Amino acid sequence: MGAALFWLGLWAIAANGVGQPLLLPGPVAVLETFGQLVMIVPFWLAVGQSMLRTVSAFGIGVVLGTVLAAGAAFFPLLRALLRPALATIRATPVASFIILALVWLKAGMVPVLTGALMVLPIVWGNVSQGIEGTDPKLLEMARSYGFSRGQVLRKLYVPSVLPAFLSACVTSMGLCWKATIAAEVLGRPREAIGTYLYEARIFLETDALFAWTMVVILLSLVLERAFAWAIKKLTGRRPREGRDAHVLRA
Repeated sequence: MGAALFWLGLWAIAANGVGQPLLLPGPVAVLETFGQLVMIVPFWLAVGQSMLRTVSAFGIGVVLGTVLAAGAAFFPLLRALLRPALATIRATPVASFIILALVWLKAGMVPVLTGALMVLPIVWGNVSQGIEGTDPKLLEMARSYGFSRGQVLRKLYVPSVLPAFLSACVTSMGLCWKATIAAEVLGRPREAIGTYLYEARIFLETDALFAWTMVVILLSLVLERAFAWAIKKLTGRRPREGRDAHVLRA
């Protein structure tokens, strides 16, 4: 709380020093605008649609990343074919994906595709690392005791992959949210936070621009915390963050 008050005070001092609300509005003006926004229906429609796009993109990315990583782990040819594609996705700027997607898709679908492409490589990398990290001695023992494929999957691969998978999900959720909002800014679909951000910039409503940015930050924190809490409740594990390095080695 003390750190937050410090930065708010610094912001207020800077805004007072600039003396131009068009360039840097003060925290009070931004909070007033935020209060006005939450009282109108379009605000909640935009928030709901943006969160729906993010959740859809996240789900698609997680499913595709998991399935492709599992397939590539057991089929070397598939892994050889997918590695260049995933390396391209990681190296391509988000803005390039958005602009290309706007040529092929409707504006409302572009954020979903963009968010999914941000999630897929992270899940792929962590799941692949988890599969490769399964103890070969345990796999050999399972074969010796005649375990079925289902038993090997459930008792050996799932426990090995689960920590890395959960970590990938928590890490990629925040990236998915940011990529979705960025795609909305460029694509400007109806009822979207990104569209309102763009309009605030165009009409030089700097206080509204700051207020919508605050909404993005707060919802990002809410999504990540809620997802981490749900994972802990369902699995009894607290997911670890910061395992993006697995993506680079996948």
